[in-house]
Amino acid sequence: MSEDRPEPQPEDRPEPQPLALRPTGPTQATGPTDAHATDAHAAALAHALLAADRGYPVFPLTRNKLPALRSPHRGHPEVPPCRGECGRLGHGVHDASTDSLTIRRMFAVAPWATGYGLACGRPPHHLIGIDLDTKHGADGLTALRFLAEQHGFPIPPTITVLTPSGGRHLWLTGPPTPVIANSAGRLAPGIDIRGAGGYLVGPGSLTVHGHYALAPDTAQRPAPVPDALLTLLTAPPPSARREPAPDVPPQPAAALVRFVRASPAGQRNARLFWAACRADESGLGQELAARLTEAARHTGLSAQEARATIASAARHRQGGGKRGIP
Repeated sequence: MSEDRPEPQPEDRPEPQPLALRPTGPTQATGPTDAHATDAHAAALAHALLAADRGYPVFPLTRNKLPALRSPHRGHPEVPPCRGECGRLGHGVHDASTDSLTIRRMFAVAPWATGYGLACGRPPHHLIGIDLDTKHGADGLTALRFLAEQHGFPIPPTITVLTPSGGRHLWLTGPPTPVIANSAGRLAPGIDIRGAGGYLVGPGSLTVHGHYALAPDTAQRPAPVPDALLTLLTAPPPSARREPAPDVPPQPAAALVRFVRASPAGQRNARLFWAACRADESGLGQELAARLTEAARHTGLSAQEARATIASAARHRQGGGKRGIP
């Protein structure tokens, strides 16, 4: 933690209530086929009410994951922008509420809503969303594991939501201050952050790409954000930092090699592929190929397997990052 930011005290992070967004009966929506047998609007409302009952402010979303309520100021924008001060609905995430009557009212005036959003950064949980993407060749989960090893923080068991695209959302709780800002790819490729003013699509929502669902055996409560990760989340954006020396690569070579050497079973190829991509981005692909191969052999991969994965990473980069991970 930096010297100018006091260490968050335990009372700053309220104990969240268990998340049990698994309503039984005809309103449950956990798979793509459920849309044929249930009312997606009613299912979204049921899940939203359960989330609100546990202290998460919610509001309705369309199938495109956008706020379902139209702005009362459309055609006549407010300056400065109104964030609900007018008392009417239609202000996106600023409409989010834990009041059941308000939530029912929002869904009643938006019968096209098939999902709901959870406002991040709001009390009592001060939710922080870690969006781990898998689109366009990204591997957000591997990127987060690298950051965790590089900066020495654990990835705690926490509420995890699976997205239709194959990604996942990790829910963490933060202190009231400092404010966590939204960002896309700032920590690493494939990692987006949802903080104050942002929202997460809630489990049980139906979108054009499918359902959002709780991961099997997910935790019942969001875990507190690790202090080292909080430091990364509140650090100045890259544009405000002093530029590194030209000969310093974005991803330290030694850290990439250590990351590969520490690969557990089931992650060896994925970690090697990701590290080789980062080395190639830094212009160190050929220079690090031998060291990465040696690190991969330490984990149990053969030299032939390691070289094939590194070659696949090079082709992936040359092709614009559109191929999948082997």
